[in-house]
Amino acid sequence: MLYGDGHLSEVALLAASLEDRLTQDMKTAMKAGEAGKLDLSVIRLARAALQNATIEKRQALSDDEAAQVVARQAKQRRESAEEYARLGKPDVAERLKAETAVLERYLPQPLRDDELRAIIAQAIAATGATSRRELGKVMGQVMPQTRGRADGKKVNELVNALLPEA
Repeated sequence: MLYGDGHLSEVALLAASLEDRLTQDMKTAMKAGEAGKLDLSVIRLARAALQNATIEKRQALSDDEAAQVVARQAKQRRESAEEYARLGKPDVAERLKAETAVLERYLPQPLRDDELRAIIAQAIAATGATSRRELGKVMGQVMPQTRGRADGKKVNELVNALLPEA
C-alpha cells in the first residue's frame, strides 16, 4: 500500500520482495535528484547483481537467494572500505562505507553475539562435538541458521572459541 508521498507502508514493505523494494526505492531515489544520487547508484548496482545471478541460475531467485546476493555485495564493499582505509585513502573508504549502509537496509537484522553463541551452543549439543576436530559438523548445523544474518568468518571464530582443543 502506497502512502501519498510514494512510500510503502510498513506492512507492505515486509510483504514486498527484495527486488520490488529495490525497484520502489530506485524510483524514490530518482525523484530525490541530487540527494538520492548515492542510493540510486548503489541500488542500480545491486539490481544488476541480482539480474546477473538470475541469468546465471537460469530461473528467478527466491528472496533468500536475492538477500544472499545483496549480502555478498555489502561484504565486498565493507572489505574494500577496510582495505582503502588501510592504504590511506579515507575518501574512497567513506564512500564504500556509505554504499554498504545503503545495501544493509535491504538485509535482515544481523544476529547479536549472544544469539549467535546460543545457536552455536545448541549445535554443539546436537552434534555432540567435543573438540575442534569436529568443527565441520558444528559449522554444517550453524550456517543454515545464520545465513545472511552473520558473517561466516565471525561464526567460525566463535565456534572455535566455544569448542575445546583436541
